[in-house]
Amino acid sequence: MSRDQTRSEPYGGRFTKEAPRDGDAERLRRSQVRRAMIAGTVGTSIEWYDFFLYGTAAALVFPHLFFPGASAYAGALASFATYAVGFAARPVGAAIFGHFGDRIGRKATLISTLLLMGIASTLIGVLPGYATLGFWAPTLLVLLRLIQGIGVGGEWGGSVTLCMEWGNPRRRGFIGSWPQVGVPIGLLLSTGAVSLLTHTMGSSFESWGWRLPFLFSIVLVGVGLWVRLGVLESPLFEREVENDNLDDTPLIETIKREPREIILSALLRMSEQAPFYIFTAFVLAYGTEDLGFSKGFLTNAVMAAAALSLFNVPFFGHLSDKIGRKRMYMMGAAATMLIGVPYFLMLDSKIGALVVVAIVVSLIPHDMQYGPQAALIAESFPTRRRYSGAGLGYQLASVFAGGPAPLLATWLLHKFDSSTPIGIYIAACGVVTLVATALLPEPNRATVAREFEQGAAAPAPEPALAQAPRRAPASIGGR
Repeated sequence: MSRDQTRSEPYGGRFTKEAPRDGDAERLRRSQVRRAMIAGTVGTSIEWYDFFLYGTAAALVFPHLFFPGASAYAGALASFATYAVGFAARPVGAAIFGHFGDRIGRKATLISTLLLMGIASTLIGVLPGYATLGFWAPTLLVLLRLIQGIGVGGEWGGSVTLCMEWGNPRRRGFIGSWPQVGVPIGLLLSTGAVSLLTHTMGSSFESWGWRLPFLFSIVLVGVGLWVRLGVLESPLFEREVENDNLDDTPLIETIKREPREIILSALLRMSEQAPFYIFTAFVLAYGTEDLGFSKGFLTNAVMAAAALSLFNVPFFGHLSDKIGRKRMYMMGAAATMLIGVPYFLMLDSKIGALVVVAIVVSLIPHDMQYGPQAALIAESFPTRRRYSGAGLGYQLASVFAGGPAPLLATWLLHKFDSSTPIGIYIAACGVVTLVATALLPEPNRATVAREFEQGAAAPAPEPALAQAPRRAPASIGGR
């Protein structure tokens, strides 16, 4: 029997009696690249829709619904505290799903994260307020927020890993940026839903209309599952399975072998994540309570910024393939340093046009970092530990950057009665990111780059039927 007749199919881990011709194999590869990119983008869009929807509601509705009787300041602080809980849970989700993603595969794990987030968001949509349940209302809200955080914590590492491991090894920046596009899409969908309902429902929005976008999550989850079920497992992960090269405890091995990469991956997100939640969540509360703008005006401005990010994120991901990942990222961090104070000066002018410009422009430095970020972080970890390492490094930033940012901004505003300290805080985040990005180790990243190249160029393996039985992915309980 000839080699062509016995060759196994390289892109799904399925052994066939007769392999596809080279042209068929290339068409299959291209098809799976597109599917992986679409699945990653759709999945992260749905997860971030749910996550951002909570942030919008935390700024506009939850203070009086779940924390009645508190002052405006105390209510906003309590509401943003429940918002921060979801961020604290994200590293937990990254650890749990990262372990399974590196043991049993990316695809099955990603289906689980999508279901978890969708169920939690739908339950928030039917949760009674404090007037009905008393103390249990905010307690259950915190619990569901924790579940949301665990779901989205496990999502990012898998989506980015699956997408990049299917893609062209020389276009990792561009291909890895597509799951990142889920952030502006989710932001656009969530703020768009809230803006539409606040305009059409008036006062009814705060009594019951806010629930509709949460209930709509279950429909989006159905769409996401349909898309993800059509994607095959990552070819690089399949190669690790074939070579019996999986770690028994990938999370522990990652912490032992790549601690520096994990810590620096978290720190380099300071100027991307913390300012982002100030620019998209805190600004809604600040703009309505302190500046006197309407909810609709501010959500429309945030929507415009998110719409621009739809183009910016993949563009800067593509640009990082041309000029270098770290260079592109550090340019974005430097821009963030410069924009913090002018951003609040423009907001405090209370001139509508300047406020819109400030909100729209504020996300451009974020996009300069967010586009190449997936590849920058994922390239720091080998295939057999990529889901665990990239996910954990990415989500650890949520504990000290994203989650506390609206809380800290609210406290700084109350403490100093000025927005300038918030602008200085944003600039300080930029300094941290510049240092962390510069320190990210290059030798390990070069090794991982060669791994991508070898995975793309490696010949298809000899059939397991002619040698030894194909080893299935490790089970949850061990090999």
